[in-house]
Amino acid sequence: MKAEDPDGFREFVAARMAALRNLAYVTCGDWHSAEDAVANALAKLYPRWSRLDRPDLYAQTMVVRAAIDETRRPWWRRERSAGDQVPDVAQADPSGVADERLTVRRALQAVPVRQRAVLVLRYYLGMTAEEAAEVLGIRAASVRSQTTRGLANLRAALAAGGVVLDEPSELGEWTNADAGPGGAGDVRATAAAARR
Repeated sequence: MKAEDPDGFREFVAARMAALRNLAYVTCGDWHSAEDAVANALAKLYPRWSRLDRPDLYAQTMVVRAAIDETRRPWWRRERSAGDQVPDVAQADPSGVADERLTVRRALQAVPVRQRAVLVLRYYLGMTAEEAAEVLGIRAASVRSQTTRGLANLRAALAAGGVVLDEPSELGEWTNADAGPGGAGDVRATAAAARR
């Protein structure tokens, strides 16, 4: 994808906004912070638009970094909306899929932010250790060690949430970031990623 003109930028944003928002949410765990991260990343992307050969990769990198930065901001510097005063309530789904998804999301939030970012890049976006290292600005060996620690923490959090990973089950592939709203974050697939 070669970026040529401002109309191309508008088309890119329209086509990739949902995927970038999902990526930011999986990285930081908060929809408000995810929205801010995507907005900040796109604001940085626009001036560079005409010089980029792969704006999609650049945007993914910037969104992951911005989402990590959003989680590091002190709580007193974060903007808070009125909706933050109402606690999120997990609602049961008769099919059980929503409950599993919520369990995996809670488990993923228990993983430290750097390890979570590595897991998202490696298993959600399917990057190699070297590609993830380039995105995060660290060595590939650090990515591998963060992956090992992150998977261990994710397994422990899943076990605490009642998800047993030792039993054989029919687990699908973790959907990719291009799936759009509601398509990403399948619980069974996350458990499959935790087994790898």
